[in-house]
Amino acid sequence: MINITEQSKSWQEGVAKEITFIVTKDCQLACKYCYLVGKNSNERMSFDVAKRAVDYILGKEDDKLFNQESVIWDFIGGEPFLEIDLIDKISDYIKVQMYTLNHHWFNSYRFSISTNGLNYDNERVQKYISKNIDHLSIGITIDGTQLKHDLNRVYKTSNKGSYNDVVKNIPLWLKQFPNTGTKVTISSADIPYIKESVLHLFSLGIHQVNINCVFEKVWKPGDEIIFEQQLIELADEIIDKDLFKTSSCSFFDESIGKPLDDNNNENWCGAGKMLAIDSAGIFYPCTRFAQYSLREKKSWDIGNIEEGINKNKVRPFLLLNRSSQSPEECMKCEIASGCAWCQAENFDSAETYTLYQRSTAICKMHKAQVYANNYYWNKLYRKIELEHYHHSNKFESCCNI
Repeated sequence: MINITEQSKSWQEGVAKEITFIVTKDCQLACKYCYLVGKNSNERMSFDVAKRAVDYILGKEDDKLFNQESVIWDFIGGEPFLEIDLIDKISDYIKVQMYTLNHHWFNSYRFSISTNGLNYDNERVQKYISKNIDHLSIGITIDGTQLKHDLNRVYKTSNKGSYNDVVKNIPLWLKQFPNTGTKVTISSADIPYIKESVLHLFSLGIHQVNINCVFEKVWKPGDEIIFEQQLIELADEIIDKDLFKTSSCSFFDESIGKPLDDNNNENWCGAGKMLAIDSAGIFYPCTRFAQYSLREKKSWDIGNIEEGINKNKVRPFLLLNRSSQSPEECMKCEIASGCAWCQAENFDSAETYTLYQRSTAICKMHKAQVYANNYYWNKLYRKIELEHYHHSNKFESCCNI
C-alpha cells in the first residue's frame, strides 16, 4: 500500500489552553495582506505587565477557564523576536512559577512563536531556542517562491522584498525543528503563484505546508476560477511525482466538502477559549479582538490584570455555534465541512456590534477548493488502486511460475 503523508496536528491541538502575549506591535515588515492594521513601534509589553498576567492565570488553576490539561504560552507581535530578551525573561518566570506552585501545567506546556524569520539566526534568539528546545515550537513564515513572497512580504521602510533574508535561515530552522511546517497566506494578487510556491517550499525541505485564504473581503470576480485551476495543477504535480509520500499541503484534506447535519454545530473558531494579553495588561478572547487587528470596530476586551476576567464578557463567545451565526445558505450547504471563519473578522465586518453575523467573503474560494480537493483524492486513489492491481498481478505471475 502506498504511504500517504498526512497533515500533522499541532501539539495537544484542541485540548491545550492557548495564552498569547502580544509582546510588541512593531515589525520590520509591512505585509500587504496583514490583518494587523494598527502595528506601531510604541506599544511594547513590560515585564511587570507580563508577570502580573502570569500570576493571575496560574492562580486560577481550579477555574474552568484555566483547568485544561496542557497549556501553550504563545508570543506574537508584530514580530516577537524584536523582543527576544523580554520573551526569555517571561519564559523563565513562567517555568519557575509553575514549578514553585506545583502547577499541573509544569508537566505539559509549550512555548510557541510565529516569526517572519529575519532575526532567527540572532545569537540571543539561538540561545533562547537552545535553552527551551524541548518545550518549544517555532514557525517561520515563508510564502513560497521569491516572486510570491516578495509580492506581499516587504520591508516597511523600503518596500523591498524579504525573501532572501528569510530563506537563508530555513536550513537552520529545519535542523532544529525538522517536523515543522510553514504557514502560507493567499490573497487575490498572488493566486497565480500557488502551485509553484507550494512545490518550491517542498524543495526547500519544508514538507508540511499550511495554507489558507485571507478571510477579509478582498476577492475579485474570477479569482475562484484561477484558484481552482492552480490547485488542480498542484494536485497533478504532487500525485504524478509521488510527492504525497513525503509532503502534505493543507488545501488537500479528505474531511472537507461534505454536508454537515444539525448535530454538527460546533463553532469553528476558538475565540473565548483562548486568552490574549496586550502591553497595557488588557485581556482579549483572541489577539484579533485587540484594536490593532480591527478595521471598523472598537476592541472587545474581557478584562485586565487589575480586575481579572469578566465572565459576563466571555459568555457570548462560549455560546457561539455554527447555527447561531450562519445564514441559511451556509446551514444547508452541501459542501459545508471545512469552510472556515474567523470570529473577529465576523465581528469586524458585521453590520452591527455583534458576534453573531458570519462573514461569507470566502464562500466562492471554499467551493473552488472543494472541487479541486475532490479531483486530488479521486486521482490519488485511482493511482493507488492501479498500482495495487499491477502489484497483485505481478505477484500472481510469480506464484504461477
